[in-house]
Amino acid sequence: MFTVLIRTIILYMLVLFTMRIMGKRQIGQLEPFELSITIMISELASLPMQDTKIPLINGVISIITLLVLEVFLAALQLKNEKTRVVITGKPSIVISKGLINITELKDQQLNLNDLLEELRLKGYFDIADIEYAVLETSGQISVLPKIKNVPATKKDLKINEKESALPVTLIMDGKINKESLIYLHKTENWLMDQLAKHQITSAEKVFLACIDSKEKFYYQNKK
Repeated sequence: MFTVLIRTIILYMLVLFTMRIMGKRQIGQLEPFELSITIMISELASLPMQDTKIPLINGVISIITLLVLEVFLAALQLKNEKTRVVITGKPSIVISKGLINITELKDQQLNLNDLLEELRLKGYFDIADIEYAVLETSGQISVLPKIKNVPATKKDLKINEKESALPVTLIMDGKINKESLIYLHKTENWLMDQLAKHQITSAEKVFLACIDSKEKFYYQNKK
């Protein structure tokens, strides 16, 4: 049993490392060849876990081989557009100027109900409101609405505001993030002063404290 435990830990760490190297995209965003490799890696990892008669090195070599293949194909696609088209295909226009491209739907094996569902999820209930809809190689649908349906921006309304910044977490579950303080060029004394302004005497009482996208101090107590 101890052998199974050790083999499982080793394979888990290897698969975790492999997924990290492959990138941060979610399953629904993977290209077809990436999804195939991901499925194969999971299968290759599960076999040595279940059957101790299979040498562990066999699974390790197979997983590393697939990782090298994925990295090689990804690099090849970056350098050669034709290779990318062959491996992952190319985007397809499924709606053009408010009209559904029936031929393209058949070629992509996408039924009308699925298309309408994807459009509703993006907030478009009427085909006539859409200028173009593109089925991306990842299976996601991108929508370009008609001009009259494009939401007005602050620029259109001539509203001048400062650009938003990335939020920075200062305290999480009672623990101070010292790296964030260094990033902001602040000290713990400054942080305690901010808490004191809200009648908070200890960081341990804070569930979350951060500098939000508008560069304002935000906090929430544990209770």
